[in-house]
Amino acid sequence: MTRVRAVVGRRAVLLAAAATAVGGGVLAVDVAQGADGAAARAGGPPPESEAEPDELDDGDAAAMREYTSNTALYNDRNLREGRDYALRYRRHEAVGAGVGKRLLFPDTAVLAPHGGGIERGTSELCLAIAGYHPATGATGGGPVFDYWMFEGLLSDGNKRLHVTSTHCDDPVAQSLAGGSRHALSLHGCTAEQARAKGDGQAVVVGGRDGALKAKVMKALKDAKFQVIDGEVVSRLAGQLPANIVNRTLTGGGVQLETTTQLRDAMFKPKCNTAALRGRNTTAVFDRFVAAVRTALAAPHTLPAAP
Repeated sequence: MTRVRAVVGRRAVLLAAAATAVGGGVLAVDVAQGADGAAARAGGPPPESEAEPDELDDGDAAAMREYTSNTALYNDRNLREGRDYALRYRRHEAVGAGVGKRLLFPDTAVLAPHGGGIERGTSELCLAIAGYHPATGATGGGPVFDYWMFEGLLSDGNKRLHVTSTHCDDPVAQSLAGGSRHALSLHGCTAEQARAKGDGQAVVVGGRDGALKAKVMKALKDAKFQVIDGEVVSRLAGQLPANIVNRTLTGGGVQLETTTQLRDAMFKPKCNTAALRGRNTTAVFDRFVAAVRTALAAPHTLPAAP
């Protein structure tokens, strides 16, 4: 397996995207900078102090966001990759099996546009759903999927790094989504925003990929989660074509908005920080990840050659 690590700041993102496009054999790329950034490689939690409890959905953030795109954020000279934010991603190789053979094609991308301290727990969910241990990066069997995440590393105020999904223009995120037939994104919201009932532990399932959305909703319901259809929560519906999760080859994806209460239940008490989350998940985390992976597990095959 070929692995590339870049430590040259913003330029690393562009070089990695180009290598992925023309190299054909680049399987994994980790992007970070500096000593702190070393902890942000695939499977390793980035440094972070206690994250903020208040979170924004895209509708709220649009009215008060500081950065209108990832490019604008990356170009802010007051921010430094590996210190203030991190990028983690992995693209898997696809090799044709030969004439007359059916082949598995890694055409599903898992995205966490607001990871780290922006929407706590979504980085770990992204890694686990993609098939990687959220602390070690080890695979535990079963399919693995391409993934990309942007993570806030600020000691506080991470919500100012929130770039809305419709304004995401990170080249790697666009490449992964644009080269996949299916995509699934992880987000965080409040129980009030989700219109959750009871203990507030709920997930809103949205996005424009109707078939995959139905599979994900069924799997989560079967796993005894409170599942809310994005169609009844318009601000969390994930229906805009410009949403990064919908910028796939099919024009659709699935967006999961998990409430703060649900994500809090996924980690052991006093362990909801980047340094501790990955190694302190609960049965709730495992059950959620297993349900989503069940929905994604059906193999996507190319048509058999005549």
